[in-house]
Amino acid sequence: MTDARHTDDPARKKQEIDSAPEKIRQADADPELEEAAQGEDDEASGLYEHFAVTADRGQSPLRLDKYLTSHMESCSRNRIQAAADSGNILVNGKPAKSSYKVKPLDRIQLVMPWPKREYEIVPEDIPLTIPYEDDDIVIVDKAAGMVVHPGVGNHSGTLVNAMSWHLRTLPLFSEGDTRAGLVHRIDKNTSGLLVIAKNEQALARLGKQFFDHSIQRRYVALVWGSFEEDEGTITGNIGRSPKDRQKMYVFADGSDGKHAVTHWRVLRRFGYVTLVECRLETGRTHQIRVHMAWIGHPLFNDERYGGDRILKGTTFAKYRQFIENCFALMPRHALHARLLGFEHPATGRQMVFESELPADFRALIAKWESYVSASSDGETE
Repeated sequence: MTDARHTDDPARKKQEIDSAPEKIRQADADPELEEAAQGEDDEASGLYEHFAVTADRGQSPLRLDKYLTSHMESCSRNRIQAAADSGNILVNGKPAKSSYKVKPLDRIQLVMPWPKREYEIVPEDIPLTIPYEDDDIVIVDKAAGMVVHPGVGNHSGTLVNAMSWHLRTLPLFSEGDTRAGLVHRIDKNTSGLLVIAKNEQALARLGKQFFDHSIQRRYVALVWGSFEEDEGTITGNIGRSPKDRQKMYVFADGSDGKHAVTHWRVLRRFGYVTLVECRLETGRTHQIRVHMAWIGHPLFNDERYGGDRILKGTTFAKYRQFIENCFALMPRHALHARLLGFEHPATGRQMVFESELPADFRALIAKWESYVSASSDGETE
């Protein structure tokens, strides 16, 4: 969390506060990690701004929303009020309303959605699969290959471009914000469910749930190798790789990175590969992909983490051809966001959505089922 500490120079103090989010943006804008920024990470990827500020000794009583509006760059009073209503703004460690009067040396902490990036969004009429929508949220079943939000090399054709068209009459989507409505994201080549907020209040309340790790998220993955157990838990800090900035890395000793926990259970065994369900307790960039690779089970056809070559099986040419055919059938890593559950930001009702595996994933599983069946009948090597 960025800390703008007390200073007797008000102009200098405001400059420190205003520059803090820019420093974080620059740290997150590494072109080499642009695809990584599309990962399962909710906190570390820059989706939320974290601010901390201490009021001056001579601060006169002033409404909290007015105080923050004057101290934060590119953040509207409406957004601040929505954050306060959702309990995202703390004063001296306790949630505070917008009407709270800031006093000398008050310690104010915020968790806010990111502000606009430097370039504008062009709404694009891109077809989307929307299984559910109401006045506050949209559930999108994202196809593999679609980037979630614009970045270096991906200025159009993204989910945000599509949503900016679909929701173009709403204030949240009319300002060209590159992260409009986003409270989480998944990789470009991962298919499955996301929730999009349609207004500031929904954005703040859903964002708080992701920040608190109270969201249900379950994925289906096909991974290399067989497991001795039927279920287990992977715990290991995740951060950027010190050797390859396009990869994430598990720091087993906890010396770096951020705490990450993935629970897994076997759904189906195919001998050389296994279909598993992964439940995220935390949300870090590429969490499932890097955790599975770390324990020796890279996702099938995951180019970035070594799953795009034969890791288990025979040396026979017939088997090699079978694997090549599988890679051609599903030319992406085998990961699908199957289930998403959360508390509705307006009604408080628990919502749970499920998505069936896409056609390429189903075809891949069917191919492995046929291979295993043929093997048991002695028809393959």
